[in-house]
Order: sequence, then C-alpha cells, then structure tokens
Amino acid sequence: MKASFFIALLAFVSSSAQADAAAAQKAEVCAACHGADFNTPISEDIPRLAGQYPDYLARAMADYKSGGRKNALMSGQAEGLSAQDIEELAAYIGALPGTLKVLPLHRFIR
Repeated sequence: MKASFFIALLAFVSSSAQADAAAAQKAEVCAACHGADFNTPISEDIPRLAGQYPDYLARAMADYKSGGRKNALMSGQAEGLSAQDIEELAAYIGALPGTLKVLPLHRFIR
C-alpha cells in the first residue's frame, strides 16, 4: 500500500516537473518583452506578470486569442496557443515571484 502511494507520488511530481519545464520553454518568447523574470519588462507600457493571479493571466491570454482584447502583438502571440498552453503558461508565470503591489480596496471607494 505504501509503495503504491509512493510510486503514484513520484509519478505526479515527475509529470508536474515536466509540465513546468514545458511551460517555461513556451514562456521564453514572452520573456522577450516581459523580461526573463517576468518582472522587468523592456518598456514601461508592458506589464509585469510575475506573481499575477493565474486566472487573470489565463483570461487575458484567452481574450487576446479571441479578439476580446486588442493588441496586435499579443493577439499574434496568443493565436497559436491551445487552451492547455494558456493554462500552463498562466500557472507558470503566476507562480513566479513578483513585485506587484496590492492596493487596499478602500483607496478606490469613496
């Protein structure tokens, strides 16, 4: 029983590491603009993505792919991504350490 659990755990960790490696490889093209650490973009008008919520990143990429968001460069990048690619990229980039700051909600409510 313990051996079966250990084997299943090793298989999960191995497949998880392979998924992370695949996502990191897919993310290399994104790093050209967003920075190698996804925290130092090449210009101020390109967002920092490291540490962003994965569901937000996935939605943004899906919207670029569908045309719901308009940006010629991002739409071109997203058009070749599958739904699984988008989920994997979002999880990978969202898990990276970032310097995004969360502003308290009361600053926006008057």
